[in-house]
Amino acid sequence: MFERPNSDAAFHEKSDREAVVLVHLDFNDSDYDETRQEFIELVNGTGARIAAVTSGKRQRPDPRYFAGTGKVDEIAEQVLASNAALVIFNHELSPSQERNLEQKLQCRVLGRTGLILDIFARRARSHEGKLQVELAQLQHLSTRLVRGWTHLERQKGGIGLRGPGETQLETDRRLLAQRIKSLKKRLDKVRSQREQGRRSRQRGGVPVVSLVGYTNMGKSTLFNRMTSAEVYADNRLFATLDPTLRRLRLAGTEPLVLADTVGFIRDLPHDLVESFSSTLEETRDAALLLHVVDAASSERESLISHVDEVLSQIGADEVPQVIIYNKIDRLEGVSAKLERNQDGQIHRIWLSAHTGEGLEYLRQALQEYFPEHELQQASSD
Repeated sequence: MFERPNSDAAFHEKSDREAVVLVHLDFNDSDYDETRQEFIELVNGTGARIAAVTSGKRQRPDPRYFAGTGKVDEIAEQVLASNAALVIFNHELSPSQERNLEQKLQCRVLGRTGLILDIFARRARSHEGKLQVELAQLQHLSTRLVRGWTHLERQKGGIGLRGPGETQLETDRRLLAQRIKSLKKRLDKVRSQREQGRRSRQRGGVPVVSLVGYTNMGKSTLFNRMTSAEVYADNRLFATLDPTLRRLRLAGTEPLVLADTVGFIRDLPHDLVESFSSTLEETRDAALLLHVVDAASSERESLISHVDEVLSQIGADEVPQVIIYNKIDRLEGVSAKLERNQDGQIHRIWLSAHTGEGLEYLRQALQEYFPEHELQQASSD
């Protein structure tokens, strides 16, 4: 069901048709209900059939199974009753906890990072995106090796690769290290090309305006509205991963480049942040960030905080922001408007990318942030 660099295609075809059991424990988290719902949406995005969602309260994770032994017995009963092929924890599991759980439950066990990596693997479409996701997967799974990597021999010729007296696990680790090294080299080449394009835009004085925000906030829909592009957009988490750049020319503004970037999420895996560093650099080097928020969400302020954390992590926290409260068509009595800060700059815009209401305010903001030089010169004359 969940994509993983493994040659056992028959297993995946079988597990695609089978159920999964979800585990989400409460460690006195203030946003427990929100993270639980997000977890379910993530799994629904894979097309899996959720047989059961197990919850419970704990003060701290159990070092052996993460959950307590009684809770693990409950999960085992659900696995047996539903004939589930996979149990997914909405938590970060250590390699030993995954192995202990798999032995106890007699099925595959996946942590939150593994789930998100799998979704990224399914959604990546560009060459660079696929390389980035595979690198993140391999780096994450390198600590969880038991077997299953010998298919990589085919990419290096196979015969003659195994050293004398080398164990299967040693062979797998060596092949995995070689594959990671190869991916990093190929990504370095892609990043070099991307950096050349970035430097070319900077030399030409073309500012980049980057759309950022939590996943499924409507960034791609807004991008399509502003550029008449046909970027894939859907009402699901991580509908699109690959960054897209389009030139944007509005009346009264200098030429701009609008960038649509990958959406953020709570506890975005470090391996993904590292692997997607080249595409996230488009955000770090932007002249302005359009931070898209779901205005209809009851936790919108919390989501803004999560995005700001990731922006700080990638060094983009100093880039000017305009908050875009999107999806006002889902709110009663709320109309499009703009708000200014104490310096008189536009810093909040309420609009609907779906209906187009309020887009004129976004255009006005871009005109004020990036006025056309010729118009400025003519007015001074």
